[in-house]
Amino acid sequence: MNPAKFALFAAAVLSTLTPHLTAQRESAPPGSVVLHASRLLDVAAGRIISPGEVLVEGERIIAAGPSVEHPAGAQVIDLGDVTLMPGLIDAHVHLFLHPGAEDLQTVEESVPQRTILATLAARDDLMAGFTAERDMGTEGAGSADTAVRNAINNGLIPGPRLRISGNAIDILGGHEDANDFNPAQHVLSNATYANDSEQIVEAIRAQFKEGSDFVKIYETGKDSIHDGVFSTPYQYTTAQLKAGVDEAARLGTKVAVHAMGEPGTLYAAQAGVASIDHAAQLSPETMRIMREKQIPAVPTFAIFEYFADHAATPAKAASERAMFDYHAAEFKKQLAAGIPFAVGSDVGPFPHGTQARELVLMNKLGMPAADVLKADLINGAKLLGWEGQIGELKPGYYADVIAVPGNPLEDISATQRVSFVMKNGIVYKRP
Repeated sequence: MNPAKFALFAAAVLSTLTPHLTAQRESAPPGSVVLHASRLLDVAAGRIISPGEVLVEGERIIAAGPSVEHPAGAQVIDLGDVTLMPGLIDAHVHLFLHPGAEDLQTVEESVPQRTILATLAARDDLMAGFTAERDMGTEGAGSADTAVRNAINNGLIPGPRLRISGNAIDILGGHEDANDFNPAQHVLSNATYANDSEQIVEAIRAQFKEGSDFVKIYETGKDSIHDGVFSTPYQYTTAQLKAGVDEAARLGTKVAVHAMGEPGTLYAAQAGVASIDHAAQLSPETMRIMREKQIPAVPTFAIFEYFADHAATPAKAASERAMFDYHAAEFKKQLAAGIPFAVGSDVGPFPHGTQARELVLMNKLGMPAADVLKADLINGAKLLGWEGQIGELKPGYYADVIAVPGNPLEDISATQRVSFVMKNGIVYKRP
């Protein structure tokens, strides 16, 4: 994009954000707010309370239940025939990606341009009810996600609470390397190279210095499926991943891995990672370790469905559909094995703000709605390091509250129709 076009683009973005910034300032939390609705979701119990009320003071919930105290002078927001529930959590997003050729956008678009687009993605996710997210790699934009997280935290732009990783870590020729470009052009990888334990530690230290909250490592790829047989090469050994896990622990953080299948998923579980994302293939031994260590799988069905529905050719569509079907069948085995789950969509390659589809798919593929919501809200809060702070409507928790039509325990697609969003006690969206 030439400078003149970029200047126009930036001006348009700023004009788009300005109304939201103004609304944010005008909606600063007063002394007390009472939210009233027909229903309220008790996530842990998997039940609906009717009616539902939440008392908010500042950024925190003071009380929640069928009725709460209405302090003198409190603002009462009656939302009518909706269900109040905690803000949604997406444990696997890419704010720095958008629909289109991923390999080209990371090469053709500058980091400043991609950062501006990331702020819009953050806004769209928040307006869709996602009040907390884990950004799983900027895909070649380095630590630019630090600026986005900090701007949100400082109230400069609207967006979810964020845990960020900076660039992911990958081997030479690995999953996110520029493998399909002319090698004479030396196109850069979308990840940070680390080929052994020492380099993994160095990469983690550099990313932590630049503001990362956790570590994202690519453990498998490139994936293939032929005649129903799935395969994906591993990238790091158990010992190499353990070096990363130990260094992250020294810094007070954790490692999440992109791992589609065996033996990489086993190595990740043995190393004690925080989550195994995608997790299309898990052996009985891997699942045993995941149960023992309480390592959640993050299935990301929404991205597989999107790729199958938007493939460039019929052959590619068939391949993507075969991958989705394989993953769906394995998911049923994983449910039966009793491993923990969190909810992550891999949104970015498909439009931001539409990722509640992930909850619908997990339900459709066999997980009861109440369990999907627990996986999203309770397990998601724990995975993101906000256990006891978000994910439930309880006294002392952050006032991250959304409203959806109907009863999400009966129709989880209600999460795709969010009409009210409060984050940190600030109203960002209302009917």
